[in-house]
Amino acid sequence: MQVDYLIVGQGLAGSVLAEHLLNMGLSVKVISDASLSNSSKVAGGLFNPITGRKMVKTWHCDRLFDYLIPFYRGLEHKLKTDFLVETPIYRPFYSIEEQNEWMGKSAESDYAPYIEKVYQKPGFGHHVQDEFGGILLKKSGYLKTAEFIAAYEEYLASKGLLVNDTFDFDALELEDNGVSYKGISAKKIVFCDGRLLEENPFFKWLPLRPVKGELLFLDAESEQEQRVIYNRGVFVVPLGDGKCKVGATYEHQNLNEAPTLKAKTQLIDKLSGLVKFRYKVTDQKAGVRPATKDRRPFLGKHPEHKCVYVFNGLGAKGVSLAPFYANQFAQWMEGNTNLEDEVNIERFFSLF
Repeated sequence: MQVDYLIVGQGLAGSVLAEHLLNMGLSVKVISDASLSNSSKVAGGLFNPITGRKMVKTWHCDRLFDYLIPFYRGLEHKLKTDFLVETPIYRPFYSIEEQNEWMGKSAESDYAPYIEKVYQKPGFGHHVQDEFGGILLKKSGYLKTAEFIAAYEEYLASKGLLVNDTFDFDALELEDNGVSYKGISAKKIVFCDGRLLEENPFFKWLPLRPVKGELLFLDAESEQEQRVIYNRGVFVVPLGDGKCKVGATYEHQNLNEAPTLKAKTQLIDKLSGLVKFRYKVTDQKAGVRPATKDRRPFLGKHPEHKCVYVFNGLGAKGVSLAPFYANQFAQWMEGNTNLEDEVNIERFFSLF
């Protein structure tokens, strides 16, 4: 079998990249062993234009957010499945000073497109601690990552484009004008293998900094249904029928995918400082995100092997980053555009 691209990994990165290549009229074959990692499937999946303790616009926010919603909506139509949820995010203020700061920022052209309303008094006091009011963000929400990946897996399988198997590096042969692997010939191979990049003989020199994240799932005991995502210290995502998803933790040491009591305690402590409603924890999940040392994705070509590529390192903001950079990366591999220096792995060639 001859294809243009062999993609290793069908998590968020591999799925989104495959879709862009197919939309360009190129042929792909995806090799994935879903049992090796569940990071994409258990991710919080938020896309949030204003993030961090200092509440600043996320990196390249305007370009990313203008692209991601139409992309995912188009895929929903194609796959006949709903997995993108556009929901406002409410962030309570800690002080009057913070409230005043955001009253000013709400009029700035950089921030105004992402602000629905600034509350100068409690806006969601029935659910959260917001005595100083808060900011309600728009162009935000979350991706049901497990549903998205499952739907795209089914699509690839229905087209004969998916091989469910553990990738065997010993079976890969590099040739002058491509690669071959177990009867599949491809012009290029792209590794979208998440935290398994640490064991990848071609790219393990890249400074991946995996981070374990854990989530709690709740049954909320409240008379009023949650209508927005609450986010301060932790995020609380409404899933319907009184159920919520809460996260996330950031752990760099213990990198297995088993839930821990430590993370559960951390999340409950932070939750107690945010919400007022009573709840019962019903489940806990963990995954390891492929974050990077400089918090920028890994995109590019191997320094020696011209047919070997990587699309990885999307970290905790993969839902926002994947569509825009998959498009740029696919176009670059086909010689149609340049690859940004900030994401190009050439920035780490000194480590090779």
